[in-house]
Amino acid sequence: MSPISHDDLHRIFKNLDKNNKGIVNIEELHLLLEKIGVHTTSEELEKFVGKTSLDYIDFFFFYEAMVKAKIAGKESDEDSSDDLSKAFKVFDLNGDGYITCDELQSVLSRLGLWEKRSGQDCKDMIRVYDENLDGVLDFEEFKNMMSASSNSENI
Repeated sequence: MSPISHDDLHRIFKNLDKNNKGIVNIEELHLLLEKIGVHTTSEELEKFVGKTSLDYIDFFFFYEAMVKAKIAGKESDEDSSDDLSKAFKVFDLNGDGYITCDELQSVLSRLGLWEKRSGQDCKDMIRVYDENLDGVLDFEEFKNMMSASSNSENI
């Protein structure tokens, strides 16, 4: 799991907080985790979090705990590779082994991380890591992107 900026984390929280009360319940958090390939039950998640809902501060600390656990190496390299494979499958919507611009934009939109007015083009995002210049990301290019993202965030 690579670190997410505070702005993006806040945007994700606001998208989860459907009723704009500043609270995200365990079910909403569970649905987000399922979307990104983290499989757990709502009961396990509630036990881990210790409450039935989270405000933004709780949500931030939950995220930080997840990142620190990852950085501390609590997961083996095999698990990390498996996590990358699961993450890749989240973006590879049609299962063809490649992430296209449309697939990237679709997933980022669902996660609340894509703003049309930002002017950012997903083709430019892909082009940075597209080593063979075919206009899509294969799994190896995706791994390199995630590795570079994780390294630049930790500097």
